[in-house]
Amino acid sequence: MSFIELKNVCKQYKGADKKAVTNFNLEVEPKEFIAFVGPSGCGKSTTLRMIAGFEEISSGDLIIDGKRMNEVAPRDRGISMVFQNYALYPHMTVEKNISYGLKNMKVPKDEIKKKVDWAIDVLGLEEYRYRKPKNLSGGQRQRVALGRAIVKNQKLFLMDEPLSNLDAKLRVSMRTVISKLHRQIGATTIYVTHDQVEAMTMADRIVIMKDGVVQQIGKPMELYDHPVNKFVAGFIGSPQMNFFDVTVSGREVTFADGHKMQITQTVANKLQARNRKLTLGIRGEDIKVDNLNLDTFKDGIMHATINDTEIMGNENNLYFTFGNANVVARVSKYDVKNIGDDLSFIFEPAHIHFFDAETEETLI
Repeated sequence: MSFIELKNVCKQYKGADKKAVTNFNLEVEPKEFIAFVGPSGCGKSTTLRMIAGFEEISSGDLIIDGKRMNEVAPRDRGISMVFQNYALYPHMTVEKNISYGLKNMKVPKDEIKKKVDWAIDVLGLEEYRYRKPKNLSGGQRQRVALGRAIVKNQKLFLMDEPLSNLDAKLRVSMRTVISKLHRQIGATTIYVTHDQVEAMTMADRIVIMKDGVVQQIGKPMELYDHPVNKFVAGFIGSPQMNFFDVTVSGREVTFADGHKMQITQTVANKLQARNRKLTLGIRGEDIKVDNLNLDTFKDGIMHATINDTEIMGNENNLYFTFGNANVVARVSKYDVKNIGDDLSFIFEPAHIHFFDAETEETLI
């Protein structure tokens, strides 16, 4: 049996014309790490707050460990929560901030000490034990907030954009800390973020939302390789997928600027298109510029002029205009190009996506 079930959960605020969350359905297994991801205002934090009990569920059912929780008070749901705002007590030391919740729960002193010592050790906070929040960095404060949550030994952790206030380097290191904690504690975790990189690197499964509606649920690489629509394809991956307005007739693809490309007969059969307007999608790493691929797919070679470059160290990003679209190709660090250079490239046939131009649903 699933540990958490959300059945047709909806949220509509009083006076609002439309629902903030519509028919949210999800089953979460014990010890699973789930990430809710999507743009601001998509309903991910609202859904998390309904699970926590901070927002009333307008309709639908929330089941946790076999029990319906819609009317159960937050404190009785067996949940620990970590917020974007650390919400630490400024007059208390690290040790006292972590132990405060346990004292309120009337946990015996010797047990509190064991739990706090364990959390401080796991989170690498020993040298900061007697410091107050004003004397800690952002990453250290977030670790204290995590410590306060994990000592309660709950089965379910809810995290609402806990790393968004940190700089890029700290976010990377804290992702590792949270992932390690999740494995050690063995609790179920639901994590809200607007950062798809966080979701891809940490979660067992990802829930992608838009305008209060779930777009797709799946493992990170399932979403990356097999998006159900153009929104998911563009949201997952950095840089995002390149999109082109095209017309397809048989095996011939015509881009908006008049360039043409041939697709395989297998793809053409699946599309069954004749002068049909579609959207073609291709990820940057599937635009190939190396000699091996150019020789292999010589009939599909196209040309453009480099507008800009990004030297990333492990790879290079090449920017150019093609098909009336701005395009980025992710290439090997050895494929060095300069602004103004002519670029020969191919779209790797096996990784071309097609979307319906009107519904934006994936066709291939």
